[in-house]
Amino acid sequence: MCDQCHSLVHSEELERLAAEAKTLEADGDLRQARERWLTALQLLPPTSKQAGWIKQHTEGLEAARLPAPGDDKWNRRLEPVSPITGLAAKSGVPRTTPFKLTSLLSFAAFVAIYWAATGMKFGIGLAVLILIHEMGHFLDIKRRGLPADMPVFLPGLGAYVRWRALGVPIETRAAISLAGPLAGFLASLACAVVWWQTGNPFWATLARVGATLNLLNLIPVWVLDGGQAALALSKTERMVLLIAGVALGLVLKQNMFFLVALGAGYRAFFAGDIPAHPSRATTAYFVAVLIALGVIIRLMPGQGLGLQ
Repeated sequence: MCDQCHSLVHSEELERLAAEAKTLEADGDLRQARERWLTALQLLPPTSKQAGWIKQHTEGLEAARLPAPGDDKWNRRLEPVSPITGLAAKSGVPRTTPFKLTSLLSFAAFVAIYWAATGMKFGIGLAVLILIHEMGHFLDIKRRGLPADMPVFLPGLGAYVRWRALGVPIETRAAISLAGPLAGFLASLACAVVWWQTGNPFWATLARVGATLNLLNLIPVWVLDGGQAALALSKTERMVLLIAGVALGLVLKQNMFFLVALGAGYRAFFAGDIPAHPSRATTAYFVAVLIALGVIIRLMPGQGLGLQ
């Protein structure tokens, strides 16, 4: 850093290294990406914010390269057929096939459970809505050049996308958490449009159920998407979320928004996880998705989940 103007002396070189590192991350080459970041680190003042971020980010990249707890289990199970798996790898079959197979099999079981409980059409429709929600998380993670596994479905409970958030800024983690409900809104909107065009109540029910489930997932508590997004909000911003929940509940006449308000109030006054650098953009994103889901629920016929 220049002693007189305090600007970074190697700014052009740093920009080049950062661009190369991000490209390598997007291509999945985490080892080379980490080396680029570490090279950039040598050109930065040790006490600068940029240096601190790179240190955290490279730790996350290193953790992402380590085998996940379940990977060793799969390696042991596949050891008897290692010649076959090795040949498959040389043929271009991804080494993550076991986890992708888990994703496909769990989705099939997910569909079967809801098919048996609610009938074929609604069971498949609900499973697809939840799949779209999870793919919202997955695609947002991948577009940022971060490693993630395909969604895994837990029949009767829900689904999740496994990824490693070590070294990722809290605002980015919040955006990834909100990407699922945003995708869920778009899926519900598509169902609402089909209902509007055809008049078939099945699509209205599907739109209402999808929007309601995504709204409940935005309650800012525990491991719900709303709970993870709230980690990026200051006390004041959580109060804004509380006020928004109450206002939407009154205007749209939907009591579920009061649950969001209660969760926001708890996180504002009783939780000790206020971030050092809160994100106003996350607050706007959060409230926008709440409003979008609320409009869908309000416009669709029925009450609650809309199930008949």
